[in-house]
Amino acid sequence: MSQRLLVIEDEPTLARLLSYNLTQEGYEVTTSDHGTTGFERAVQEPFDLIVLDLMLPGMNGFDILGKLRGKGIATPVIILTAKNAEEEVVQGLKLGADDYITKPFGVSELLARVATVLRRVSGVKEEAAPQTSDSAIRLGKLEIFPEKYEVLLGGTSISLRPKEFEVLLYLARKPGVVLTRDDLMNAVWGFDYIGGQRTVDVHVSSLRKKLELEPESVHIDSIRGVGYKLVINKGSAHHQPQ
Repeated sequence: MSQRLLVIEDEPTLARLLSYNLTQEGYEVTTSDHGTTGFERAVQEPFDLIVLDLMLPGMNGFDILGKLRGKGIATPVIILTAKNAEEEVVQGLKLGADDYITKPFGVSELLARVATVLRRVSGVKEEAAPQTSDSAIRLGKLEIFPEKYEVLLGGTSISLRPKEFEVLLYLARKPGVVLTRDDLMNAVWGFDYIGGQRTVDVHVSSLRKKLELEPESVHIDSIRGVGYKLVINKGSAHHQPQ
């Protein structure tokens, strides 16, 4: 069965280009040229991936992305951004975008990014299949349940976006160990991810704010020029699944 893609883009020529090339690649493509209509389709119909322009009539891409994630809809999203628009990229990633493509872009880049995100999401679903044993990671007041994508800190549930969860999970599996940005990029986004390391920094920054619930219990340290490590307060015991 073909994977279903939703393209929300109001520029007719670009929308046709995207639809044609994605269809040629074997995907089932639905297009929408209006933000509000596109959002409604994304909510009402099951899609495997959404290609989302940011500047749209009715409802802009940031609002669409924020509302989708607010409703718990985790459909992967690739945003289309303007050239040299780093602020757009950062805001989109913070809202839960899985990847971004900067205009203008080539067809080969588009197809590569779509395939990479779909492959990565498929791999995550397989890893997150129900397990028969307790695979929770407990680090002091921090508890991570990989099979449920759930995190508790001091007994309080923390809402994390999918990629934030995966970054925290990777750090938590090696507490106190300095992990480079490349380590995190390869583990969470995959070796074939085309985006830059700024993506890692954005997700770590967001994670830090959410861990401030128990700052004396757990925090993420920056190692200048190298990467990050998860620091647990002294005396905290932990359990790591085999």
